[in-house]
Amino acid sequence: MKFVFKKITLATLCLCLCFNAIAETPLLQEGKKTVFQRVVSNPNAVLYSDDKGTQVINKPRTFTSFYVYKRQGNMVRVGVSTTEALGWMKADSVTEWPQAITMLFTDQMGRQPVLFFKDHETVTSVCTADSIKNTVEQYVTLFNDKDYTVPEDSPVIATEPLAKDGQVSNKNFYLLPVMNIDTQFNESGTQLLEVACLNPGIQKDDNKKEKKKADEEKKDDAGMKTGIVFLVDTTISMKPYIDGTKDIIRNVCEKLKSSKAKDYVYIAVVGYRSNVSLKPDTEYDTKIVSDFIAIANDKEIEAHFDGLEEATASTHDFDEDAMAGVKDAVDKLSWDKVDGKIILLVTDAGPLGATDKTSRTGMSSEGMAEYLRSNNIYLTAVHIQTPKAKKLKNGKNDVAYAKKNYLELSRMSNNRSSYIEVDATDPKQSDKVFRKIGETIASVYCKIAENRVNGKKIEKPKDNDPKSTASSEEKARHFAEITGYAMQLQFAGNQNETTAPHVVKAWIADSDLVSLEEHPNEAPVPAVIPAVLLTKSQLSQLRKQINTIVTTAEEAFLQDSSDFNFYEQLISAAAQMSRDPSAFVDDPNANLAQKGVLLEVLDGLPYKSRVLDLKKEDWTNMSTGEQQEFIKRLKGLVHLYEEFDRDNTHWESFGSKNVNDFVYRVPLNVLP
Repeated sequence: MKFVFKKITLATLCLCLCFNAIAETPLLQEGKKTVFQRVVSNPNAVLYSDDKGTQVINKPRTFTSFYVYKRQGNMVRVGVSTTEALGWMKADSVTEWPQAITMLFTDQMGRQPVLFFKDHETVTSVCTADSIKNTVEQYVTLFNDKDYTVPEDSPVIATEPLAKDGQVSNKNFYLLPVMNIDTQFNESGTQLLEVACLNPGIQKDDNKKEKKKADEEKKDDAGMKTGIVFLVDTTISMKPYIDGTKDIIRNVCEKLKSSKAKDYVYIAVVGYRSNVSLKPDTEYDTKIVSDFIAIANDKEIEAHFDGLEEATASTHDFDEDAMAGVKDAVDKLSWDKVDGKIILLVTDAGPLGATDKTSRTGMSSEGMAEYLRSNNIYLTAVHIQTPKAKKLKNGKNDVAYAKKNYLELSRMSNNRSSYIEVDATDPKQSDKVFRKIGETIASVYCKIAENRVNGKKIEKPKDNDPKSTASSEEKARHFAEITGYAMQLQFAGNQNETTAPHVVKAWIADSDLVSLEEHPNEAPVPAVIPAVLLTKSQLSQLRKQINTIVTTAEEAFLQDSSDFNFYEQLISAAAQMSRDPSAFVDDPNANLAQKGVLLEVLDGLPYKSRVLDLKKEDWTNMSTGEQQEFIKRLKGLVHLYEEFDRDNTHWESFGSKNVNDFVYRVPLNVLP
């Protein structure tokens, strides 16, 4: 009987041990029932087999996301999935990350550098100071002093790289995970964030010898090469502006032919029309008239002008395929020749919509704007507004439609749009205005190039946005000055290989505090914007899931049925991508609303995408047309994800050979 008792006891014990192993789950976040604690690995983090840190398992990839299974002293037990812990890591080698949102610095256009405050109290005191501007500028001045050493009791422990160093180099990947949020200043459009700033300074070029040689050659070259692309709608109605474009380029060449900058300003020309398969007589949808040519070679530039002529036949629609023109300008020109990157888009018609079957790219203005930003290209849209476009035969106001799209296409990281409208009621006057706009923009960029060649300091333009009453020429000057400034910071950052500051924990404001004080009635200037760190496999799964959801919705529209869970599926996907992309990949079809956990997942997210801000009643109260427009936007974003996936130059591998592990910071505004 004793033997039987022992046998049962041992069997029970084995079952208990097996059950405990299977049942091991991550720790829950405080106050949550379904959301687990997560951390992200810092540079040089090590995974150990025990809580003593004696036996090394491996060194995980920097910024790997882990679930926390246990906390013991200065060690945490972690795993990459919710079903298995892999080992232990030192607590100071990981950063708490309750959701997947990280922040990105915006271009320093109309704002001061981001200040990292040591605690919540100090950042709040600055926000309530008698003069925010004086307080912020005092700290910026201190950090600008090369001999300044940050004292231990300093309220500000670090700053974003300053103008003298340029912005964070494109070669240096950094992460700004959000750990906490304070919304007390929401009315002013500002949130306070507790963040870390992790910066391994890893560079993508594996061939170090070749890289060092290339960098030395580039540093010997003091000038910043600026590339200006004239992207021109070359349909029949555009003849005056095509001729004007040629004259603008000729004038620029003439002004710079005796300047040192003639070797540092490059011109490229791209023409676009529309879907040539529908109207073969229109000859092409896009055409690279000339790749980048230095202004010093003005005769070579002129020789290409015969390729820039208006069409002899009308295209199939009033709207033209502007997105195909932008896409080819980004993909097919030799941007590696230049440092500063500008596109000047000139058109009198709107772009074909993302879901228009005749659109070659299928990309929306919103998606294309992000594609431009990811390639560090600034686009200014010059929109010729003709009387014909205001009232087409089908009753459509193409001016309003085009303006909406070009405002989105030209949107910069400071949330302003580099958009200039030209009233073409009087053709002679509009031609004159257009030429002034083009020459103003070109002259500003050329002046910047001259300053760089002559070794002058980077000059910060006036911070004020142009007034609503500003002339087209004044707006053109402003946009060229602020984008030119941003390009110079990019150039300096790349030359200096500038890195983000390394900060374990600090508080920042997500908007420029000085602009809030100076322009309280205007939209805030964002200092940082939210993004989600995704792997290739996670982005691929998101693309597939959105396609499935959109297909389901379109089928429901065809059947005139409202009996579908489109909204719940979409918001579940969006919520999981912001909170925990790994959980989304594990169960992409999860309906969090039906599970009763949607609100818990959403609660505490510091930022929400457009879908997450959409309540169910908002969706059901939309008209059929509004719902269809919403779905069209999603289809346009899917095409953007496809471009992200193909463009390996912007993915960070951190030495991993598995492309599915490569990571990308996808801005929240282009996630569902």
